[in-house]
Amino acid sequence: GQISDIVEENNKLIVRIIPNNEDEIKRVSNGRVKKGKNPIIEYVFLKSTNLIVEKGDLITRGQKLSDGSLDLNEIYQTMGKEKVIRYIVSEIQKIYSAQGEGINDKYIELIIRQMFSRIRIKQANDTNLLEGDVVERRKFNEENERVKTIGKKPAVGEELILGMSRVSLTTDSWLSAASFQETTKVLVNASLEGKKDKLLGLKENVIIGRLIPAGTGLKKPEED
Repeated sequence: GQISDIVEENNKLIVRIIPNNEDEIKRVSNGRVKKGKNPIIEYVFLKSTNLIVEKGDLITRGQKLSDGSLDLNEIYQTMGKEKVIRYIVSEIQKIYSAQGEGINDKYIELIIRQMFSRIRIKQANDTNLLEGDVVERRKFNEENERVKTIGKKPAVGEELILGMSRVSLTTDSWLSAASFQETTKVLVNASLEGKKDKLLGLKENVIIGRLIPAGTGLKKPEED
C-alpha cells in the first residue's frame, strides 16, 4: 500500500495507508480499518514515536513503520515462521556484535526451535488431548500417530511461538517445570493430576542425580 497521510491527533500520531487490495485489509491485526468506497488502514503511535516512513512512501507487508522491536507473533501471522527465525537471529547477533563478540547462528537456532516446540489443540477429535491445551510437539505427534494406526481421526493444532519462560512451564516434565518458576503451583497441579515424570530431559535427570540422557547416558544398564 501507500501512506496517504500522517497526522497528529490527541497526542498521538496516526499513519493512514491506502491498501492495494482486499487481501491487505484482511491481514490487518494491530491497525484499524476505515471501510467505505476507498478503505483506509490506520496505525496509531505515541507522539514520541520515531517514525521511519513519510507521506507518499510505498510500503510492503511486514515493513517497519517506526523504530523499535517488532512483535514476533505479528511477524509470524503476517510473514511466516522463516521470517521470525531470521529476525530473532539478526537481533541477537546485533547484541553480540556490539560487544565485539561472535556467536554461531546454530546456537541461537537451538533456542528458537524450543520457542516453536509447542502446539495449541484446536480440535481434539479422537485423541486423548484436550481442546485449548498447549502441549509439546512430540506429544502431539505421538498421539496423532497412535490414533492414525487404529484408523481414527487425529487432532488439529496450531503452532505457537512462546518465550522460553512459557516453554519451560509447559514441559511434560513436572520436575523440570518446578525447578524454573511457579514451583508451588507446578507441584500442586502435578500431585492433583497424578503426573508421572518419565525423566526424558536433561534438567530433571540432573535434579535427581542421574546420568543425563546424552552420549553414554543413553545406554540402558545391562542386566546381570
